[in-house]
Amino acid sequence: MELLSPGGSLEKLKYAIIYGADAVYASGKKFGLRSKSTNLTYQELKEAVTFCHHHQKKIYITVNIFPHNKHINEFRTFLQFLQDIQADGLIISDPGVFTLAREITPKLPIHISTQANVTSWKSAEFWYKLGARRIILARELSYEEIKTIRNKIPELELEIFIHGAMCMAYSGRCLLSMFLNKRNANLGNCSQPCRWKYSLLEETRPGEFFTLEEDENGSYILNSKDLCLINKLQKIIELGINSVKIEGRMKSIYYSANLTRTYRTAISYLKNKESVPDSILKEVHRVSHRHYTEGFFSEGEKEIQHYSSSSYIRNYQFIGLVKANKDNWIDLEVKSGFSRDDQLELIYPDFHNDYNFRVSEIRDEENQPINKAKPNSVVKLLLQKKTHSYGIVRKKIQGNDHETL
Repeated sequence: MELLSPGGSLEKLKYAIIYGADAVYASGKKFGLRSKSTNLTYQELKEAVTFCHHHQKKIYITVNIFPHNKHINEFRTFLQFLQDIQADGLIISDPGVFTLAREITPKLPIHISTQANVTSWKSAEFWYKLGARRIILARELSYEEIKTIRNKIPELELEIFIHGAMCMAYSGRCLLSMFLNKRNANLGNCSQPCRWKYSLLEETRPGEFFTLEEDENGSYILNSKDLCLINKLQKIIELGINSVKIEGRMKSIYYSANLTRTYRTAISYLKNKESVPDSILKEVHRVSHRHYTEGFFSEGEKEIQHYSSSSYIRNYQFIGLVKANKDNWIDLEVKSGFSRDDQLELIYPDFHNDYNFRVSEIRDEENQPINKAKPNSVVKLLLQKKTHSYGIVRKKIQGNDHETL
């Protein structure tokens, strides 16, 4: 079973591969549904393919917007480029783009995006007969529904989301962003208005705002929890799912890397017929997230929305990336500030290499001692032992211990 991780930037893509992804999904500067992500230039896409193939991993490119007439000619050029650099697959939602891909890039496998809303075996069969290699199933499916699709079309590759943000619209086909903010979600420019706070205003009572809440008569539906299926991995493996996907091209490198190594390790334990240790399961709480749900996968799940808050839960702070190491010193690209005497943790692709340390000495880029490291700077840290490549530094936020599913 393939573990598929987000590659919102070239650097994030590389960390996902190093931290255990079998494949990554990424986008060019246009035509993907995360236009606010950094995304990749033509040259970066070429480099990304080379990097993935060097590590015997795959890269799939999202071309899953719903295009208008003005996009078609440029689409042709981009598809030809993706075939030339030997990408491993295209993620498509629109029938017109599907037709173009069959014409221009016949060698590239086509994966039908979750945006196509495939919720039945007949819909999956339709795309399969047209030549699709894989279906990325809609999030609105239960275990039993997925099982039926798997049994009806055993030769078709199936992919499901196992972790990340969920959209309140039907598998992402949302109009709120365009209506409220003139940013078209279906062209990759969503402003996430479903996360905003709303009040009700009655026409004849100007200035009197009433908070939208859940009561016994109904509920506030916009604020979806985050999906987390780490406790369902065994059932997913038994289903014969070909690929499991982590959402998060707009999240941090730490988010993508830590979840990738967590799910990679959990899958390895299950593959060896062993139970996943609690220490591994708890890692899903050590990235920024909203309250978790198993979504539609578990039919007994009743509360997919969280009604009291749209804020994130943060138990750990992403401090920075190790960019170089010499002897016991590291160069750290700082993402969040920290001070001398702080307790930090270095994490790596292999959990066995993680370790905690106290900051004993910080030096700036001129090698001068300092007491505090500021975001968007590079500092030198003295450690007690040598480090490995691709290290990430984090800090536990005191008092935040929400680590139960």
